[in-house]
Amino acid sequence: MIEQMRGNLNTNLDKCGNNCVGTSGKIEQYLKDDMCKSVLSILNEFDNITAKELNEMKDEVISIKGSVTSSIHKCTSLHNDLLQLLEIVQKIGDNKELCLIASIKCEHIIQQALTLLGKSGNVFKVQGKSEHNVRIPGDSYPCHIFGICVLPDGQVLVADRDNKRVKLLSQQYQVVSHWDVNAYPRAICLITPSEVAVAVDDINIHEVQFITVNQGKLVPGRKFQLQHTCTGIAHQQGDLFVTSGEELYKYSLNGKLICRLYADSLGCNTGKNHGESILITFVLCTGICLAIVGKGV
Repeated sequence: MIEQMRGNLNTNLDKCGNNCVGTSGKIEQYLKDDMCKSVLSILNEFDNITAKELNEMKDEVISIKGSVTSSIHKCTSLHNDLLQLLEIVQKIGDNKELCLIASIKCEHIIQQALTLLGKSGNVFKVQGKSEHNVRIPGDSYPCHIFGICVLPDGQVLVADRDNKRVKLLSQQYQVVSHWDVNAYPRAICLITPSEVAVAVDDINIHEVQFITVNQGKLVPGRKFQLQHTCTGIAHQQGDLFVTSGEELYKYSLNGKLICRLYADSLGCNTGKNHGESILITFVLCTGICLAIVGKGV
């Protein structure tokens, strides 16, 4: 993305600069004649221009010049920033903590570049939507979907928070299996093509539950306890990233706490947006399909 954005900025700089037009002997006379006609047309228009209109034209030219100069300055500045970040990323290597920080910095500058170039930073375009009822016999409450995960074969797992259930949907979005967890499932992420991790949370329960999909059935596996609440979870290259709402933690798959990456205790859920950006980043890296989730569907 950095290389592509640098190319776009260079293209924009070229457009802001002076364009040179090469001519050949065959078209040179045509260009001369066309230019003469244009000059005569401009001279005729100038004969009818008042002093006020001329001043307005001068002001407009000055404004355009200032805008072009500003664009060149901004493009050059962003281009240099991206180049420096690219060099830093190449030196970081396998240090995942530094890579995470650098990616957040890169995303901020890339969004600035997209705004300058008049382009949207949206990655997804909605092609359509459909609604499917995932309520099953035994559900005590309306379905409140807090997490969703798509397997490579097209099956879908959803975390139904209020009913404390993880449900497996077929490719036709019919519930074919479910598993009751001992607290509220708050989020879910893919670990392997057939295994997911679920962030389960309640007043006295904070844990990560692993569930495997085996021949259309949900089979619970290992789980580990947390010393903090867990409202979001993501997996990337063998590591789990769990957010409590105010902090972002990094765990190994066996439940070992590696480090705390981020903390903001200024208020309730102050770390939520940070955690969500991590989830989205990792979903894009692994190619998992996203879907919009909501209450009562």
